[in-house]
Amino acid sequence: MEQGFKIERESIEDSQHLINGSEVLLRCLLREGAECVFGYPGGSVLYIYDAMVGNSDFQHILTRHEQGAIHAADGYARSTGKVGVCIATSGPGAANLVTGIATAYMDSVPLVVITGNVATAAGGTDAFQEVDIVGITMPITKHSYYVRDVHDLPRIVREAFHIANTGRKGPVLIDIPKDVSNQNMVFQLSAEMHLRGYHPAPSPDQTQIDKLLQAIAESEKPVIIAGGGVVYSNASMELLEFVNKTKVPVATTLLGLGAFPSAHPLWLGMLGMHGTYAANMAVQNADLVISIGSRFDERATMNIAGFAPNAKRIAHLDIDPAEIGKNVKTDIACVGDMKALLHCANAKARPSNSDRWIKQLETDQAKYPLRYKDSDTELKPQFVIEMISETTQGEAIITTDVGQHQMWVAQFYKFKHPRSLITSGGLGTMGFGFPSAIGAQIGNPNRLVVSVNGDGGMQMCAQEMAICAIHRIPVKIVVINNEVLGMVRQQQEVMYSNRLSHIDLAGSPDFVKLAEAYGMKGLRASTKAEARRIWQEAMETPGPVLLEFVVPKDENVYPMIPGGRNLDQMILGDVELSDH
Repeated sequence: MEQGFKIERESIEDSQHLINGSEVLLRCLLREGAECVFGYPGGSVLYIYDAMVGNSDFQHILTRHEQGAIHAADGYARSTGKVGVCIATSGPGAANLVTGIATAYMDSVPLVVITGNVATAAGGTDAFQEVDIVGITMPITKHSYYVRDVHDLPRIVREAFHIANTGRKGPVLIDIPKDVSNQNMVFQLSAEMHLRGYHPAPSPDQTQIDKLLQAIAESEKPVIIAGGGVVYSNASMELLEFVNKTKVPVATTLLGLGAFPSAHPLWLGMLGMHGTYAANMAVQNADLVISIGSRFDERATMNIAGFAPNAKRIAHLDIDPAEIGKNVKTDIACVGDMKALLHCANAKARPSNSDRWIKQLETDQAKYPLRYKDSDTELKPQFVIEMISETTQGEAIITTDVGQHQMWVAQFYKFKHPRSLITSGGLGTMGFGFPSAIGAQIGNPNRLVVSVNGDGGMQMCAQEMAICAIHRIPVKIVVINNEVLGMVRQQQEVMYSNRLSHIDLAGSPDFVKLAEAYGMKGLRASTKAEARRIWQEAMETPGPVLLEFVVPKDENVYPMIPGGRNLDQMILGDVELSDH
């Protein structure tokens, strides 16, 4: 790894001599357990980077773009459950973080985002590289700080980490003017925090939990929708116990994949726009819908007016009270941390009357499984994902970009563990997949990390291959190359009468040569046999490898629900239902 900054652990304690704000910042980051900082220097953060000189223990990774830095910090946070940290300079550097901040905010990812700014005396004068980054990002941060006095910095850093990683998690911004980063102070650790009005995780309300359990006991067709909140609260084992005790089938959202083991007989798959037939029909026919750590976003519910029409009651378990009733009318509201809520529920949980219901869902799963039209002459993208899933046995960390390949991963990779799928769900950020894999690999050095990308998104972040090559970060980079913006093309085909507009990516670079130009191995396959061969070679190769899989440009993701339709109005592709 690159030599970065680290102050010896004993020097993190109170000091009797003056140090500047930049050294204060580094000590505070160490105190909060920051293992790696991703960043890009510039004029307003040069005092901070100057403090890194000669401090070789602390990891700092120089990305090739600020957006790469924040996506890497995001991947680190999602895969480890720790707070991700990134640094950028003022003006364009800070502005380049905005997409990554919004990505983390939409998906409730804990980040501490540190930006430099012009000196306080120059603030508000439209100085060189000045932007109001606090104002720009206010709608997409959990909290923001503008540091006016170096003596506030220890308290602010401590509060920022606490706020980012408690309650409904999210990004916190710390904006540090250049003069403040050079102000001197005698370093002292901040005292106990007293954040007035901040109560991130209320205790479970036993009355509401009893209502939930009573509803389950009275239900004959219950279903659980498990979301990212189960993953973020480390509640996967509690969810498994709850399902085993209540016998309620489970559908997961995109961000909930891995929260419940895919091999479990009561797992129905992902629901929503590209969800399984069994999962979508279960929600539409259920008499009780229980959302656990899911916010009922429109890609999961589709047409809200037609969502779960047979449900007599809808229960919503969420750490954020603002989500209760926001999108779907809720009858039973349980506010709190998912781990605590499920632990409390498990103490009294009993089986539901769901035997006939489970048999019906098993019939749906058997009759309409995920499938695709295989080919002996073409390499299908679904085959590539199945091959990766089978060879890794569901043990890898998979990061994705956004588009068709993202949905094929969600459908055909069999996740066993939480924090194994790293993907941009709420914002749908192209360019996220590969940098997030770098962060995930740094946070999980002993696990296989596979980054699955489309040829479109890969070109938004390809420069970060330099990091993998220089530091030998052993990410396996998969590019599903169909020479087209696949999901856009599919929606234009299905919903816009096949009027194709500006989706042709022919003329993209030779990805193998591009990888080689950065100093890493590149491999290509266009048949099944070649795919198996290069994947095996990549697995046997230490260090990073890019694998380009050339696939047909007209392949679609099915099932698909066009916008405005209900969950039971699926297009199943080559396998259509006579009664739909």
